[in-house]
Parts: sequence; C-alpha cells; structure tokens
Amino acid sequence: MSAAPITGGCLCGGVRYEIVEPLLAMTYCHCTRCQRRTGTAASPQVRIAPGSFRFVQGESLVAGWRPPDSGYEKCFCSRCGGALFSRHADGTIWGVRMGTLDEDPHLTPKHRQFVAYAATWEPIPGDGVPRSDEQAA
Repeated sequence: MSAAPITGGCLCGGVRYEIVEPLLAMTYCHCTRCQRRTGTAASPQVRIAPGSFRFVQGESLVAGWRPPDSGYEKCFCSRCGGALFSRHADGTIWGVRMGTLDEDPHLTPKHRQFVAYAATWEPIPGDGVPRSDEQAA
C-alpha cells in the first residue's frame, strides 16, 4: 500500500486532493446506479478513514447529486464531470474513485457488491474476489 499522503484529482486538474491516512479497502460496486453514474460495468473505489480527505485546490468546483431515496451523494468536478467521491449526509467523504488516484495504492479488492445487478454485457471476472448479491457487510 502507498504511504500517506496519497494524492489525486479530476480529469481537468481543477480539483486536487490528498488523503492523509492509509487507505482502508478497495471494493467494486456493480449496482445499476454506479453503472449509470460511471458509464461502466462496475465502480472501483477506495474506502478512506473519516476526516482523512483534504482538498488541495478546487473545492468550489465540486458538485454533487444525492439520490432521492437513500444513499451517499455522488460528487464530481463541475468543470470536467470527472467522478471523484461519495459523501455521507453529514459531510464525511467515504469512498474515493480509484481512477482519480495519482498512483497505484497496491490494494487487493476486498469484495464485489451488488453483483445481482451486474451488467450482462461485461461478465464479472473469475478473480477470486468475494461477491455479494446485495450490499456487502
């Protein structure tokens, strides 16, 4: 695993951040909401310790969408549209999108969740990562 701080940002470089504590876990989400949000079959994300995320620049560029029923706010750069992280209703940043990290964190995926909703057009790889039909514990 990479040593903290770990840096990252959006596609246009307007939003830059650092994570100042070690990353907790890498996971994949195969839910329909993540498919539509990312345009891909699954969303790889990294769980972080509460309070460990710091903006270096561009916090004012961050916009978000909160699902009407439940779930975390999905945050992105308002300039380039790059997906960045999920934010709890209390403001805590919870899951950072793996594609925004500047370097390989050398994590092994902990699980794949919501595989009951996996895209039929891209089979889930037989990689040995534990699977859960719904939200993983």
